[in-house]
Amino acid sequence: MTGIMIVVTHLLGVGHLARMAALARALSAAGNAVTLVSGGRPIGTADIGGSSLVQLPPVHTIGTDFRTLYAGDGVSADEAYLDSRRAALIDAFDTARPDVLITELFPLGRRSLRREFLALLEHARSASPRPVILCSVRDVLNPPSREDRIAEAHAHLARFYDGVLFHGDASVVPLSASWPVTPSLERRLLETGYVHDGERSLAPSDNADGEDEILVSGGGSPAGLPLCSTALAAARLTPGLHWRVLIGRGVPEKDFEALRSATPENAVVERARPDFPRLLARSALSVSQAGYNTVLDLAAANARSILVPFAEGSEKEQGIRAGELAMRGLAQTFDQATITGTALADAVESALAQPRPDWRDIKRDGAARTIPLLSDAIRRSAGEKAAWKALDDVLARARNQERVIDFWWRDDDVIEPTPALDALLERSERWNVPMALASIPSRATDALVERLKSSPTADVLVHGWAHINHAPKGEKAAEFGAHRSGNELASEAGDGLARIIEMFGTQAVPAFVPPWNRVDRSFVGALPSLGFSGVSTHGRRSSVDQPDGLIRINAHWDPIAWKARGGLKEKSGLLLQLAELIEEELAADPGALEPIGILTHHLVHDAWIDAFLDELVPRLIGSGTVRFVSARSLFAPAA
Repeated sequence: MTGIMIVVTHLLGVGHLARMAALARALSAAGNAVTLVSGGRPIGTADIGGSSLVQLPPVHTIGTDFRTLYAGDGVSADEAYLDSRRAALIDAFDTARPDVLITELFPLGRRSLRREFLALLEHARSASPRPVILCSVRDVLNPPSREDRIAEAHAHLARFYDGVLFHGDASVVPLSASWPVTPSLERRLLETGYVHDGERSLAPSDNADGEDEILVSGGGSPAGLPLCSTALAAARLTPGLHWRVLIGRGVPEKDFEALRSATPENAVVERARPDFPRLLARSALSVSQAGYNTVLDLAAANARSILVPFAEGSEKEQGIRAGELAMRGLAQTFDQATITGTALADAVESALAQPRPDWRDIKRDGAARTIPLLSDAIRRSAGEKAAWKALDDVLARARNQERVIDFWWRDDDVIEPTPALDALLERSERWNVPMALASIPSRATDALVERLKSSPTADVLVHGWAHINHAPKGEKAAEFGAHRSGNELASEAGDGLARIIEMFGTQAVPAFVPPWNRVDRSFVGALPSLGFSGVSTHGRRSSVDQPDGLIRINAHWDPIAWKARGGLKEKSGLLLQLAELIEEELAADPGALEPIGILTHHLVHDAWIDAFLDELVPRLIGSGTVRFVSARSLFAPAA
């Protein structure tokens, strides 16, 4: 039996809780021990099946102000109240001791609750055994308004999470429609399909209400009131049609009664009903917002639909979803801010003349499909833990044998100061790890020279000349390949060395790093005559790679998944590769092999690469057997 803890806080409507309740019910029915922790207002109708429910001190928001949290009607949630939530959340984790922790929306949303989520994540990360940690998101997110918010969210994902459960279908609405999906994030998306409350759609009904009606639904909160008012205006203009307007339970009684008092004879206004899916299936047409659960109910009913997405404040989620569905011919859409009763009446009459759309491509079995994905995530996590252990074991053997394993670090394509370079150099200084920067001579800037004056342990190597691909079409990229004349290669390499020495002085190291790690072997022998003492490419060197007068020290370990469009490679493979490189060192005589070379490219690093290096490098340094050495010491000609 797998222990699973799901943490969800619905702040406005109840859609987030409904989706997680459906997921909890399916996971529980499959034999898992599920704890659903809810941080929103208690909802008595939430069916969680055999799961356990933990209710945190609730919070909610008003309107589209998701930054201000309320503990009750008109009562702000102060720090003491939020502290009590955090404590209750940690207690729930310690009681459940889950194998899998799922946080709904955070860190791709719910930023106003980040303190409690980060407290939980730090606590879970330090637990032994550490649970698999997953984020759960719907098909569409509210797009981030600031680049730093994206970076922050990705940093949290990279630091804490093993994957992201995507409760959608990329063939219908890809996550990239609402959130920037990097290659690292894309490889960690676990697509479940849509999670629909299928049992709710089969709720029994004692009557035949809804037959051939125009069914209007505005969600569970007051946010749907403008749509309901517009629908009643449209009803007055269509006396031959019968309208039914459902008002959410979260709408205050005074607002509900105001709508009822304005109801024309051909309409009914009533509270939202548990048999809504059956009403929808019997209706002639639905008029609704474009919330996740509502759209799935429309798909289940194969309904004609007019969507008026909620768009107050900076909310864009429903508009994106509605637009994607409209492009597929599944619905008409209207702007909430501009729709009128007349426009809605005309649209209703037009829609009724059209055949029902085919919603069959919207798969709604996401809860069931989540179950094997969780099993896969658990297996991957176990494999990663085993890979970390394999690395720790070989480091321990090296320490017991009193061996010193030398490493060096080469970073390529350095041109100018950037935030990414600053981050790399900050890590270098914090870890006391010398950094060999392979700089492109024709493109290196004076600003880079000034920046490196404050990083005296950084060495500068010669990275070709201009990093331009001269290879014929169809061949692998190369600047210093056999397809160019030796004179051309010698001229550019010599100019590159002269420029690097002129710019960087004592920080310059006369080592040649060919772009793309490819160089014509016959040209390598000419490097000493040009003033080079060394050359560095990628992969274990062999005896034929070391011409007289030239020191060859390569890089061997690259965390970037170049063949998969970038981002971080799979961690287990990287860790096992590193363990194998150290095994080779232990099997050889001390000093017989070149130092193990780490190769990075700071300009294409993302949060996942940086987070992995932040975990790995201190572990290597703290092993008591690894030593990082500088390029200037490695490529210094023998006396």
